[in-house]
Amino acid sequence: VYDKSDSDYPLQNKRHTFEFLRTIAHLRPRTNTFFAVFRVRSILAYAIHKFFQEKHFVYVQTPIITGSDAEGAGEMFRLTTLDLENIPKTEKGDIDFKQDFFGKESNLTVSGQLNAETFCTAFKNTYTFGPTFRAEHSNTPKHAAEFWMMEPEIAFADLVVNMDVIEEMIKYIVKYVMEHAKEEMEFFNQFIDKELFERLNILVNSDFERITYTEAIEILKNSKQNFEYEVEWGIDLQTEHERYLAEKHFKKPVFVTDYPKDIKAFYMKLNEDGKTVRAVDLLAPGIGEIVGGSQREDNYDILLERIHKMGLKEEDYWWYLDLRRYGSVPHSGFGLGFDRMLMYITGMTNIRDVIPFPRTTKNLEF
Repeated sequence: VYDKSDSDYPLQNKRHTFEFLRTIAHLRPRTNTFFAVFRVRSILAYAIHKFFQEKHFVYVQTPIITGSDAEGAGEMFRLTTLDLENIPKTEKGDIDFKQDFFGKESNLTVSGQLNAETFCTAFKNTYTFGPTFRAEHSNTPKHAAEFWMMEPEIAFADLVVNMDVIEEMIKYIVKYVMEHAKEEMEFFNQFIDKELFERLNILVNSDFERITYTEAIEILKNSKQNFEYEVEWGIDLQTEHERYLAEKHFKKPVFVTDYPKDIKAFYMKLNEDGKTVRAVDLLAPGIGEIVGGSQREDNYDILLERIHKMGLKEEDYWWYLDLRRYGSVPHSGFGLGFDRMLMYITGMTNIRDVIPFPRTTKNLEF
């Protein structure tokens, strides 16, 4: 100790709310809770790399700036160097992006998946792990505008193999953190979530349930629960539905597969029924969805048709279509929301409290 702290030092010797600590994100790593959170964050990131490196996956650094939308949802941050006070226009009155830095519309990436797939066809198994961005005005404990995603691509893998890898990985990284961050995990179990160890032990010691979306809808309809969002075939499952399935019905993690094609991304492989795609979400007790994945559409004609039907521009995906035109193989992959996984492992209930400097709507202070 060199000297006494100033009297206006924000971290006084008392309990501070997480809401207050978010306003001093530059100081909160000095508190017991956030010291533990960010140490576990580091260990969890290492565990993910260790799992895939031991399986000889090739780590690919995919670009943050992109000219295409990997999800087709349109919720992207636009990147431009144009003079906003004197925006150039085309003869039709549209913004003339040809005068922009890249000569076309550019955005921050929502996913590294499409780029990772290009390496999958060469190296067989690859993964990317980095920041992604969504311009969603979702002011919820689960959403942030900037977050980290881990996305592997597995050649010659169908949806079953995909789920096998997901389950093995989740159990591996949870066990690794519990073994290598014992003091921090004891802290979380004592002060943050007294059922944390029980929940994590169920996860690592149980076989994850596997059901179809259609079966999930039937379970929800027969549950007699008064859900805020009505349950009908074709809806996108809400957090309340996901948590009921994982927490109340199965009481353990559950895979939900074969979603309606209209609520999923264009690159997911169409099933024989023509109505559903080979998609999978992993739902976990306490949080809901933590992994989303699919078998990818490897048929060129079907993929092109899906791009058109979803109103996307074919010219933005010419290189992605080339992967099917020039020697494609059946392959699958998934995305793990790293920050949500950290929430699950630590028992923290707000994504703003597991990211060093959270980026959310109307919040860009640090």
